[in-house]
Amino acid sequence: MQINDLLRKDLMILDLQATEKEAAIDEMIARLAEKDVISDVATYKEGIMKREAQTSTGLGDGIAMPHSKNSAVKNPAVLFAKSTQGVDYEALDGQPSHFLFMIAAPEGGNDLHLQVLASLSRKLVNPEVLEHLRQAETPEDVQAVFADSEQETNEVKPDTENVSGKEKFVVAVTACPTGIAHTYMAEDALKRKANEMGVTIRVETNGSDGAKNVLTEDEIRRADGVIIAASKKVELARFNGKHVLQRPVAEGINKSEELITKAMNQQAPVLNVDDEGSSEKYEDEEGGSVWNTLYKDLMNGISHMLPFVVGGGIILALSFAIEPFLGSDNIVVASLNTIGSSAFQFLIPILAGYIAYSIADRPGLLPGMAAGYMAVQGEAGFLGGLIGGFLAGYLMNLVKKMLRGVPQAFAGLKTILLYPVLGLLVAGIVMVLIIPIFTTINTTMISFLNNLGTGNAVLLGAVLGGMMAIDMGGPFNKAAYAFSIGIFTDTGDGSLMAAVMIGGMIPPLAIGLATIIFSNKFTELERSSGLSNFVLGLSFITEGAIPFAASDPLRVIGSSVVGAAIGGGLSQLWNTAVPAPHGGAVVALVLGENPFMFFLALLIGTVISTVILGLWKPRVEDTNKEISAKELA
Repeated sequence: MQINDLLRKDLMILDLQATEKEAAIDEMIARLAEKDVISDVATYKEGIMKREAQTSTGLGDGIAMPHSKNSAVKNPAVLFAKSTQGVDYEALDGQPSHFLFMIAAPEGGNDLHLQVLASLSRKLVNPEVLEHLRQAETPEDVQAVFADSEQETNEVKPDTENVSGKEKFVVAVTACPTGIAHTYMAEDALKRKANEMGVTIRVETNGSDGAKNVLTEDEIRRADGVIIAASKKVELARFNGKHVLQRPVAEGINKSEELITKAMNQQAPVLNVDDEGSSEKYEDEEGGSVWNTLYKDLMNGISHMLPFVVGGGIILALSFAIEPFLGSDNIVVASLNTIGSSAFQFLIPILAGYIAYSIADRPGLLPGMAAGYMAVQGEAGFLGGLIGGFLAGYLMNLVKKMLRGVPQAFAGLKTILLYPVLGLLVAGIVMVLIIPIFTTINTTMISFLNNLGTGNAVLLGAVLGGMMAIDMGGPFNKAAYAFSIGIFTDTGDGSLMAAVMIGGMIPPLAIGLATIIFSNKFTELERSSGLSNFVLGLSFITEGAIPFAASDPLRVIGSSVVGAAIGGGLSQLWNTAVPAPHGGAVVALVLGENPFMFFLALLIGTVISTVILGLWKPRVEDTNKEISAKELA
């Protein structure tokens, strides 16, 4: 398979009409659907938009490369689109994009097409290629630009074995979340710039086809500096003691000279790795904020806890549902109750353990889980376990710093003896001191919630429901979900889970309904995409609304929040509850308390959001007129 086998002439759009990002994406996806490259427009677009939400694929220099490895793709293909006036693609350099390559890769496909895509990505870094594309007038002209790509190569292959002590030598790792395009473009940009600067470089790529050109121990040892141009996790322990510069993969493409200069001049922090092979946290000069760090650590704990919550919660709720029919002494009921309860016993220890793990790496796992278990035993609940996880992680980092001076002869004892013993002891002592405080807080909070008047309960439900729709999977959404899980795990009361579930289901359901009732307010592609939101909404997958929110955030989010808040409030007014943290409509119907009122609250909130969105959103014709007026101006 060669580049032109994927860069099909029948897919090319040499006069792209769209001038805005999502409109351009829609126009290209429509061509893929027309030529039977994809089987489901909504699924493929969802993959494209999720990738765009991570970081724009508008790479600068007039290039955009939207891509998705997606279950809706029948055959691998690359669509080339050329825009004379340019597309406002939110490119990293702020300039319009004139050359757009939409990469469609099948999920679970072989690696051959990825090799071709990597070659295409590298080719686009060459300014001469872009000039030829600018002059191309027919699909044949475009294919001619890439006709010799298999024979030509732009890679700089340094002789790293003969690098003298006076020459600068840099190693790098490039990786992006999907590993399709940015990974290889960053690789080639770094190689090209290093060649111009007279710097020897070796680049390892972590793409969809695995790690390629893996750096050797000797190369890492001899390197003056290390560049990590990656937007996903990369194994860092092997770079212990080196000056390591960590940047997003996009900077490897657009700021390659700056990265190489800093790396070869060792203008980056030194990475320190503990004896057990885990790296200590350190902040780059452009590192994240304190809030981002705390949020990342919290999400690490919650993501590891969720399988226990979902699996244990649903099985436990199922045992409650069949108990009235079979009796509490029935072996099936008792077995389901035991299985679900056993998973629930791990919730808070897992939460605390993996928060601490995120902060202090593997040494933090033991004291974190122990802190969580002590919180459970001391009835400090979810809040006590959460705080215990953070304290255990930071205390473990303190212990690690205190033991830095241990003689090298005894360094091996740190991992198997000193870290576990001292970490557990310090975290345990602190937990013994603070557990009474959080036990009191937890007891007071539960008592307050149990004694909420109807008005206050409705208000709390409305707040939680509205938060679920504000960012549809972001920090507000996760905060509301985590709060309801905390109450659920501490009390077994699923009333707030009902409010949160309704709040998360309404945005995609309202959008799906709006595309039917107010069809003239949506494009044909949006109408077809809206149908899939019914399935996503009923499954409690709020993220189905994200592509619509991205293109029209004020109207979509505004209408969703109103409906979700009303639905969440009504769920508390009518005393509904869902004794499981996930599952959507099926779980609410089978296991929920007052399921009829649950679905009535869901329906009312959905209708309100639908009406607001439908009345607020302009017709497609009006939108096109506004765009034309702007172009004329």
